[in-house]
Amino acid sequence: MAGETNQLRVRLVTPERTFFDRTATAVELPSKTGHFEVLYGHAPLLAELGAGDVTVHIAGGLESNSPDAARYNVSWGFVEVLPDRVTILASDALKPEEIDVPRAERQLERGQKMWLEAGESEEAYTEALRVISEAEAKIASASDARH
Repeated sequence: MAGETNQLRVRLVTPERTFFDRTATAVELPSKTGHFEVLYGHAPLLAELGAGDVTVHIAGGLESNSPDAARYNVSWGFVEVLPDRVTILASDALKPEEIDVPRAERQLERGQKMWLEAGESEEAYTEALRVISEAEAKIASASDARH
C-alpha cells in the first residue's frame, strides 16, 4: 500500500508566479518529442517542454469535493525530474478555461501565414511550426475544458 512517501512534490512555475506547489501521485507532461508521465521514483531527467497540457494527478483531490487532477496549458519551458520531485519551469501557463480561443485562432492563422511565406528559410519554417503547435495546443485544451 502506497503511503505519503510515494508522493511527488510538483511545482509549476512561470516568471510571473507559482501556479502549483503540492504533492501528487503522477504528472503528465508535453515534451518536444511527445507526452510522458512521471511517477514517484522516476529516473532523473531534464527535458524541454513542448506546447500542450500538464496534468497533475492528486491523490484524493485538492479538497474532498474537487477533481483529482489539475490541468494547465503550457507553450514552452523545461522540466526537471528527480525521483521525488518534479519542477516545471514554463514561459507561461493557463488553466484551460482561461484560454482566449479567438486569440488562439488568430495565432493559428498567423502561424499558417508565416508557414506559407517561409520560402527557403528553415528558421522561418521552424518558427511558423512553433506558433502553429502552440495555437493548436491552446485550442485543443480549451475545447477539452468545455466538454
